[in-house]
Amino acid sequence: MPDIPDPLTPFVDAVLLIPLLIVMVRLAGLRSFAKMSAHDFVVTVATGSVVAATVLNAGTPWWMGALAVFALLGVQVLVGALRVRVPGFQRAMDNEPLILMRNGTMHDDALTKARMTRDDLRQKLRQAGAGDPAKVALVILETTGDVSVMTDEPRGTLVQEVRSTATA
Repeated sequence: MPDIPDPLTPFVDAVLLIPLLIVMVRLAGLRSFAKMSAHDFVVTVATGSVVAATVLNAGTPWWMGALAVFALLGVQVLVGALRVRVPGFQRAMDNEPLILMRNGTMHDDALTKARMTRDDLRQKLRQAGAGDPAKVALVILETTGDVSVMTDEPRGTLVQEVRSTATA
């Protein structure tokens, strides 16, 4: 006769894992679940999957889930440290920001690279409160997938790492 799992096991696993996850994230730092890069996104999704699988699978002990989350967050901390300390590592790990629109003109080649339509861009302009697209100085698709809408022409080094459509 097969073993019937204890119905309290998922509850106990969740009660043990969630506070432990909070402690680990606090130790790993604010960046752990920030929407910063592709790597951050992968770690966030993988962490959620590990916690869910541990809670839902009675055959997986809570400590194995905790160990897997610890490993994921450890890699997250390591990648974060390498991004800061190793020249070129950030560029290898992250997408580059991309200019989608400049001085009221949409850049179709950049939209194609971003797999966005003109309608997608117009929606982002509306969400940003841009009443007149002709008055928009710059629209940038950021490394996180967010869209930044600037009504003033940026100065200094604010956009030095952003790909223009001429070099994209």
